[in-house]
Amino acid sequence: MLVGVPKEIKNHEYRVGMSPSSVREMIKHGHSVMVETNAGAGIGATDSEYQALGATIIDTAEEIFAKADMIVKVKEPQAGERAMLREGQLLYTYLHLAPDPEQTKDLVASGATCIAYETVTSPYGGLPLLAPMSKVAGRMSIHAGAHCLEQPNGGLGMLLGGVPGVDPAKVVVLGAGVVGTHAAHIAVGMGADVWVLDNNANSIERHWNQFGRSTNSVFSTVDALERHVLEADLVIGGVLIPGAEAPKLVTADMVKAMKKGSVIVDVAIDQGGCCETSKATTHADPTYLVDDVVHYCVANMPGGVPRTSTYALNNVTLPFAVQLANKGAKQALLDDEHLRNGLNVHAGKITYREVAEDLGYDYVDPIAALS
Repeated sequence: MLVGVPKEIKNHEYRVGMSPSSVREMIKHGHSVMVETNAGAGIGATDSEYQALGATIIDTAEEIFAKADMIVKVKEPQAGERAMLREGQLLYTYLHLAPDPEQTKDLVASGATCIAYETVTSPYGGLPLLAPMSKVAGRMSIHAGAHCLEQPNGGLGMLLGGVPGVDPAKVVVLGAGVVGTHAAHIAVGMGADVWVLDNNANSIERHWNQFGRSTNSVFSTVDALERHVLEADLVIGGVLIPGAEAPKLVTADMVKAMKKGSVIVDVAIDQGGCCETSKATTHADPTYLVDDVVHYCVANMPGGVPRTSTYALNNVTLPFAVQLANKGAKQALLDDEHLRNGLNVHAGKITYREVAEDLGYDYVDPIAALS
């Protein structure tokens, strides 16, 4: 199979779909890899390094999209990239379609086979291709929130961990999943007063077993959510419904009643955000104010630490990429139900139920679509 790795073009996105070591692995399996020039610059990987491992360096994304059987990316294809996709081509990347009707429309029209990292599952439960970036984003959310709490950045003027004799910030983490666990880990390490809310008793039990009394775990009800959000100095939104739009847990009225200068970091923004007042921002312009509450809603947070993120992501995406190349997309998808759960669009059909329901498309079972 001819595999193409274009340079990412989303604002301040420095990750790359395949690291040099991943390219080497793909070539070892008998496949050819084209890499757009400077695609790996953000992680310190030069064109010559890719070439030394057997990749062909290509000057333009247009040539890669025109020739490659499989496109491997990190972020969802931008409008110009979507226009280059063709019928029968395989796209393997993050998609986050539920809150993005324009992207969905273009992918359906392209006739391409589109596999979303974020909905591939594991025999052991969870979302293994989303988890590494959720870990990175969860950890980064506390760093971002601490920065935003500084008064020059619009915040209350608080040090997250306080100092002896002065209270630390109250950090409220919505969701005890991967994002929430890693956010709590960093917040505890920085000395914050950490409260984690979840409506799943098993998740709360797991959180307690990991953190004990270093955090406060709360079963999430409307009353508990409102009370803790209004008391918070920093709110981390880490909720997820796989493939679907995130639930709007923090209402506009709650934001209006929050402390002036408090901060919301909405990690769920890739799936539309869990706050009614959230809208996607970029690393270039990461924050905005609503009712004097700072909102940090960067849609590609892990892109800010591309070296860590790329290698963590490649560790989990590479085995599936090799499987797709070795067997061909159709056979690989039919053979592996967990990979098949990543199929969101195929030959003009929506093959992921939550995306179809959220955006008003007819849902087609993936096996039926592949057949």
